[in-house]
Amino acid sequence: MVDTDVVVVGAGPVRLLLACELRLGGAEVTVLEQLPEPTGQSKALAVNLRSIQLLDRRGLLDRYLAARDELGFAGFLDDKGHFAAVFGLDLAGLSEQLPGMLGLPQAHTERLLAERAGELGVRVERGWRLTGLAQDADGVTAQAGDRCLRARYLVGCDGGRSTVRKTAGFAFPGTDAAMTALVAEATLADPDDAPLGWHRTPRGWVVIFPLPATPRVRLYTFRYDQPDPGRSPVTLDEVHATVAEVLGRAVPLTAPTWLSRFTDTARQAADYRMGRVLLAGDAAHVHSPFGGQGLNLGIVDAVNLGWKLAAVVRGSAPESLLDSYHAERHPVAAAVLDNTRAQVQLMHSSPRNDAVRSLLTELVALPAVNRLLAERISAVDVRYDLGGSHPLVGEFASDLEIVTEHGTTRLAELMRTGRPLLLDLGGGWTAEGWLDRVDLVVGRCRADLSGLLVRPDGHVAWAADGHSGEAELHSALTRWFGEPVWAVRAANSA
Repeated sequence: MVDTDVVVVGAGPVRLLLACELRLGGAEVTVLEQLPEPTGQSKALAVNLRSIQLLDRRGLLDRYLAARDELGFAGFLDDKGHFAAVFGLDLAGLSEQLPGMLGLPQAHTERLLAERAGELGVRVERGWRLTGLAQDADGVTAQAGDRCLRARYLVGCDGGRSTVRKTAGFAFPGTDAAMTALVAEATLADPDDAPLGWHRTPRGWVVIFPLPATPRVRLYTFRYDQPDPGRSPVTLDEVHATVAEVLGRAVPLTAPTWLSRFTDTARQAADYRMGRVLLAGDAAHVHSPFGGQGLNLGIVDAVNLGWKLAAVVRGSAPESLLDSYHAERHPVAAAVLDNTRAQVQLMHSSPRNDAVRSLLTELVALPAVNRLLAERISAVDVRYDLGGSHPLVGEFASDLEIVTEHGTTRLAELMRTGRPLLLDLGGGWTAEGWLDRVDLVVGRCRADLSGLLVRPDGHVAWAADGHSGEAELHSALTRWFGEPVWAVRAANSA
């Protein structure tokens, strides 16, 4: 007997978005969190274009923009992209409909997702410190002291030091730190004398920028070839000493609200699934924050996994569908780890690196290089190898404008339900046998498309230009969304 379909362990936006996706897919989900309440701290301050697109396709973008404006973050970090601290990436040119980057502290993103999770009926239990888990052929038992919760599946979204990952025995290979960093949110003692901006010296980096609608600043220091201090607490004295050492001058801070440290350790779970236990977000991959890709990587993990896991627990798809989560997302994270490793090396403070950084600056000015790097840090270059004969298969579907009998709409608006979408654009396509789990919309769009099957995560599962391809459509429907209802009935009656 199980208490819920899926247990999600962890804190932060990724576990909440995953819970929302599971509920949209019809699964019962319980979130277990150790902390009694959110910390209010924000490692990430922005989301990239792929995350913005996904928020739009779940009807959350307007809430996000309203929260950003209310907080006074309008314009903060919008479209301000860099690669290895070489600025000028044209993020605004990546989309005609949406901004290339939007600034909003992670804590507020978490609050918005918590509100949505509550609307969808997600059960959140705080004060759960996971002490053990055990899985068998029928489910997983999560234990916290003398409390136990039984589920069919468990997903660890509990960060880079994931208890789920360690307890379940996932291998976590990678590279150790070459760079150590401090981060502080505090008030400048003398705002008029503060060296705002990005400063590189032979001893490291200091980055200082003001936070909107507040007297506080966010300050970072990066140093190379220093011993890893581990998890020792950060003090304001340590921040002051490090800034003075790197800059050669003091930058006094007062009233700190957050002090922390991190490194460029880059590791990735060898597998994202072990039986009935899965990993997502930082529990599956850790890396330096350069390029602002960590939160965004986890957001796409959640949207990729949510509909698949919900379909499996609902019984409409085979358990083997879960293998596609690792197959699709593991290579994407591996590429992110590599590009953050490259950025760490390109940002090395040694004067011997000056020539390389000068060359990188010249390269970023070239339109083709600028576009490549902008797409890479925005995750819009991701295409899954799904097979299929049409070049659109595996791509993230464009936000097409579609004319239906009810008027003109966008693909993003049709995906608010979190269900698969079959667009019949003149080919006479049907999804009879799958209409209990696939939305069918008849309309007109671009002339070269007669049909499009879009997975809930936005990627194209099938496409056609003409009027042939029904067998391939039915194959794609079966592969991703299970057998048609008549096949299920026949199997159940046999």
